[in-house]
Amino acid sequence: YYTSIPGSCNFETQDQEWTTVCGLTQDSSDDFDWNISNSAVMGQMGPDTDHTPGKGQHFLYVNSSAQKEGNRGRIITTKLFPASLGICSVRFWFWMFTSRQTGVLKVYTTEEHGMDILMWSSSRNEENKW
Repeated sequence: YYTSIPGSCNFETQDQEWTTVCGLTQDSSDDFDWNISNSAVMGQMGPDTDHTPGKGQHFLYVNSSAQKEGNRGRIITTKLFPASLGICSVRFWFWMFTSRQTGVLKVYTTEEHGMDILMWSSSRNEENKW
C-alpha cells in the first residue's frame, strides 16, 4: 500500500494493482515486465522474506532465468518529482542472489529534455540478503 511519503510503497496490494497504488508503470518498450509475488510462490528462486518488517510479504521481481542477455525489464514512476539539490533521495531494497542469469539493476533519472542519466547500478549479490 501507499504511505504518506511520496513514491513510497511496500507492495502489499492485490495482484497487478501495485502499478496504480504505488505510482509506477511498466515500460511498454521493454522486453519483459516486473511482477509482484511473495517468498512462498518464489520458493528457492527468491528471498525467504521481503524487507518490510512485520506483516509484509510481497515484493516486485523479474525472472532473469527466462531472459536473454541484453533484455530489459523497466518500471517508471508515474509522478514526476521536481529537481532538487540535496533534498530528494531514492531509497529501496533489492535482493539479487542465486541466479547466473542475474543482470544489472540500474536506477536512472530523466532530465527535462528526456535524457536518462544513470544514478546507480549493482550486479549480483554474493550474499542472500536485502
